[in-house]
Amino acid sequence: MRILGINALFHDPAAALVIDGRTVAAAEEERFSRRKHGKRPLPFSAWELPEQAAAWCLKRAGLRPQDLDAVAYSFDPALARPADAMGLDDPWDHLRLTYAREAPGFLRTALPGLDPAAVRFVPHHLAHAASGAFAAPGAGDCSVLVLDGRGERASHLAARRVGDRLESLRAQDLPHSLGLVYEELTEHLGFLRSSDEFKVMALASHGTPRMLPELRRHVYPTGDGGFHASGVPWHELCAPRGPDEPWTRDHADVAAGAQAVLEETLLDLVRWLHGRTHDSVLTLAGGVALNCVANSRIAREGPFSRVWVQPAAGDAGTALGGALLLSAGAGDEPEPMSGADLGRDWSDAELGAWLKTAAVPFERPADIAATVARTLADNGIVAWFQGRGEYGPRALGHRSLLAHPGHAGNLERLNDVKGREQFRPVAPMVLADRAAEIFDGPLPSPYMLFVHEVAPAWRDRIPAVVHVDGTARIQTVDPAREPLVAGLLGEFERLTGLPVVVNTSLNTAGRPMVDDPRDALECFGSSPVDLLAIGPYAIRRGDFFRSPAGEGEVPR
Repeated sequence: MRILGINALFHDPAAALVIDGRTVAAAEEERFSRRKHGKRPLPFSAWELPEQAAAWCLKRAGLRPQDLDAVAYSFDPALARPADAMGLDDPWDHLRLTYAREAPGFLRTALPGLDPAAVRFVPHHLAHAASGAFAAPGAGDCSVLVLDGRGERASHLAARRVGDRLESLRAQDLPHSLGLVYEELTEHLGFLRSSDEFKVMALASHGTPRMLPELRRHVYPTGDGGFHASGVPWHELCAPRGPDEPWTRDHADVAAGAQAVLEETLLDLVRWLHGRTHDSVLTLAGGVALNCVANSRIAREGPFSRVWVQPAAGDAGTALGGALLLSAGAGDEPEPMSGADLGRDWSDAELGAWLKTAAVPFERPADIAATVARTLADNGIVAWFQGRGEYGPRALGHRSLLAHPGHAGNLERLNDVKGREQFRPVAPMVLADRAAEIFDGPLPSPYMLFVHEVAPAWRDRIPAVVHVDGTARIQTVDPAREPLVAGLLGEFERLTGLPVVVNTSLNTAGRPMVDDPRDALECFGSSPVDLLAIGPYAIRRGDFFRSPAGEGEVPR
């Protein structure tokens, strides 16, 4: 079966292609359109489709729209209720539902040749659940928990995978939503709603949860696998913050309280689910599953032996989940994800042609990983563009900014390069077999979806990646899966004695992650980055600005 998955209705529009149960390609529309999150999650934008991502997925597999057996659209309008009947203040939600019902026709226009009868509406939270339960390596029959802002009429799903089926166990009806509560706080604190929730999580580490008793009055588990989450009086807890205003202790404290009550509620949901299934593996999906602090507490204090989180846990992941669900229902055995590198790539020759067309000076060193390691050891910042782009919000060694972790000033330096708030941390990547001596937490951790305590003996050695609370959101690197990154880490340790490199996303604030060579060159040219490693080629900042246009390859 050849099945294209589509996420479009709310935010993070994306497409994914599954053939005979195997994920062939997956990409978010923002990487093509260069609009962060693809679009804003407004009813007026619900008609917009991931046209470029879908076309690329088909091109990757050499398919035409008419070759598809089915298209999974990750929202079922037949399950939805009017917004006011769900207690939501969204007077234009009916427009969103109209667009959803017309999606087959819209898709036929976007993908000429597609039979609109091939489009199947997949319930939003089942698509999320499938993206976890069917994609997790080695999970087998497992439990799955989905939490986000909203779906058709709920904000949560507890389910279980049994063979090729998903059994729904509990759903929490709207307006109660842990995701919406966190979104409300994001907006109250002056950040962009449905975009900057991770900033609230980072800010929480700078505060104390002194407002937790008041928050527990509005957000709490109900003991039956559900929860109450609505009506938090944010204005009574602290004054709102303007987008350009400095944050205060009250802002950090309310963030800390919200983070704590979220974690408490999630732990109750996890324990309830385990009591029903007695599984050893829990998979997580939905936007709330991108909260790596909460994930770590679930792994540490929850009853499951193993917790796996979908790397594209937000709505983008429902494109993959919807396709996997239809594929499994058609009798194809779902093949687990081997990695998040499911996006675009270019051959060495194609990259070289891009550089020559751009008339930039470049070199082709014998070993690009060793060249980068030397630059990092000299405290340079490197833009790293290698292989297929990542699916999901994390840079995982394919579209990354790299730096030396041993200089505390590199945190401020990188935040300045990216134009980010200074309270935000950067992440370390480390070889999988070295991680346990430095970091205490769930291992392996290939997708930066957990936080780990940094061993006291290492905190002064790698200060750039140690957050204010003594933790780090790590990425472990398997040499068999990522030989180039592993070679870089090995050479950097040989030069510096440190088996860790700073890894943050290759982008600047408010812009999507770099995806194609043009993006990489534009980001490099406009940011104080010392070296661009693009495929086997290296572009040095000094050469980039000193050499006359058209000089081409630089001998070394």
